[in-house]
Amino acid sequence: MENEIVKFESKPHVAFIPFPAQSHIKCMLKLARLLHHKGLQITFVNTVYNHNRFLKSGGPECLKGAPGFQFETIPDGLLYDHSNVDATQDMSELCNSLRTNCLAPFLDLFARLEKNPITCIIGDGFMPFTVDAAEKLRVPIFHFWTVAASAFMGFYQAPHLVENKVIPLKDESCYTNGYLDTVTDWIPGMEGFTLKDLPGYVRTIDPNEAGYNYVLESVKATRRVSRIILHTFEELESTVIKALKPMYPYVYTIGPLQLHLNQITNSEETKNLDINGSSLWKEETECLEWLQLKEPNSVVYVNFGSITVMSLQELLEFGWGLANSNYSFLWIIRPDLVIGESAVLPQEFKEVIEERGFIASWCSQEKVLNHPSVGGFLTHCGWGSTIESLSAGVPMICWPFYADQFTNSRQMCKEWDIGIEIGSNVNRDEVEKRVRELMGGVEGKRVRNKAEEWKRIAEIATGPKGSSSLNVDKLAKDIDMFSTN
Repeated sequence: MENEIVKFESKPHVAFIPFPAQSHIKCMLKLARLLHHKGLQITFVNTVYNHNRFLKSGGPECLKGAPGFQFETIPDGLLYDHSNVDATQDMSELCNSLRTNCLAPFLDLFARLEKNPITCIIGDGFMPFTVDAAEKLRVPIFHFWTVAASAFMGFYQAPHLVENKVIPLKDESCYTNGYLDTVTDWIPGMEGFTLKDLPGYVRTIDPNEAGYNYVLESVKATRRVSRIILHTFEELESTVIKALKPMYPYVYTIGPLQLHLNQITNSEETKNLDINGSSLWKEETECLEWLQLKEPNSVVYVNFGSITVMSLQELLEFGWGLANSNYSFLWIIRPDLVIGESAVLPQEFKEVIEERGFIASWCSQEKVLNHPSVGGFLTHCGWGSTIESLSAGVPMICWPFYADQFTNSRQMCKEWDIGIEIGSNVNRDEVEKRVRELMGGVEGKRVRNKAEEWKRIAEIATGPKGSSSLNVDKLAKDIDMFSTN
């Protein structure tokens, strides 16, 4: 492929459209790059708001693209403050707007590209209007759920749970009376799961909640699709994947995507498409220089992702727990991590940690996780973070916040043995205890060994003739086949 000149005009033209959040965009952009490397034309569609954020974080050239790969935009329908393009959008407002305001501009984009028509859509599973667009335009659609297979199966149950009046919850007493411990043994491939292990929509009390209704609409749209892509691999979730295959004619498990991309090292495509525009915040590099000064497996990496928020008191409890553990730590604190306040840590804390702690606002997570000095990851259990940590062989402390993070945490701690749970009510003593256990305890050694084992299995899955490699090849061939029929 490296020396082959691909005539993109004779190949399918695929429109990618991710849900407008950091992890979704990053994951879909990796698959877009991989399929482009295999010769497909790509149009990658961001919202105008996020497009501007990428230009700010990565510079004016970061979205220049390459031959056969271009970036386009559609509006998300929200008004926003142009002077503060680093702010994370309100998820409720965003979901409501996406439901009603994106189909028309997406169809307009197709019309604008009629000289080189789009022949296939790869839509995020959380962009339900893409199914309507595909039906109107009579082009094939693949829905890419950038989550684990177990999380997808959990989301898939939402309409069923509503029909059987399991959700929404009657009142707040359901949080404490054991209701969420109800075993859901009727879900295919998910033996031993309880309601609390399913994605966060099951915790909803208000039937009018925007996120809850967005999940329902997304799942109903995906039920109209016959081709599903999942960012996982067969060996990790074989039982759930086996249960999904009778439900969908085509299921492609293609992860971990970064391990595929790591094998594309010298091609002109990779040189031209080393896109900085995959991060909504400017990545600080100083933390990598700081890691160079540390011993192997000596640093705890702490990052709660792009959407998780917490109170200032929770931030302080995490901070003092990390400080009291006496382990070195690299902590990513986004500007909008603390609800309604600045994430200001007291001077006393800064003096205590001195050279043991490094605080940054954002970083290249995969470079950090693959650094030899990093020995553990305190995480919100977002799937992007989870599969990146698994790919690097780094064990985790799990503090799920919402959505599929509850499912991921359950799997990491009970099924895959790569994580240690921490209570939802954060206190410094618990944080200190879990950090000490992960970095120096018997349990920590066990989950570290297991994480390294899963890393090796993931590398086999993405290697020559591996399960994910074969599925990526099949996906590319099927896009070609369905686009020309």
